[in-house]
Amino acid sequence: METEIDVQRVRRVETRSGSTRFVLEDADGNEYTTFREAIGEEAEKYSGRRALIAYHEEQRGSYRNVYLDRVSPAPSQQGTAEAGEGASESDEVGWRTAIEASPWLLGSSEPDREVPPEEFFDKLKPFKELVSEDVKEGGEEPPGETERS
Repeated sequence: METEIDVQRVRRVETRSGSTRFVLEDADGNEYTTFREAIGEEAEKYSGRRALIAYHEEQRGSYRNVYLDRVSPAPSQQGTAEAGEGASESDEVGWRTAIEASPWLLGSSEPDREVPPEEFFDKLKPFKELVSEDVKEGGEEPPGETERS
């Protein structure tokens, strides 16, 4: 079966035999289990996000086991995930803004030397983080300022 869910969290549980069992819990409290490391690690990437999952159920005595077979981006989240390994919309906005502001962050729109990639990244990343946090928090304009087009 396949369904779109809100992934609440993914837990790693060590079994008595030393294996790792991954337990994905959705927002409704349903649990899906897998012993397959690749699936479990992929599921961890979706904690706090929407995901499309495939699963199957097995009845064992009085217990019903629900096994996770696959995890992928929810159709409503597809564009965000493809934008950069699960990068959130606020991260995308942050990077776009940092790139646009790079001449000011570097101190010149016409640098007199080539800026090494590490230095360029070190200048842009803190600015990107500030913008991303502001977007996540719903960054309102300071009083008296208006939106410009």
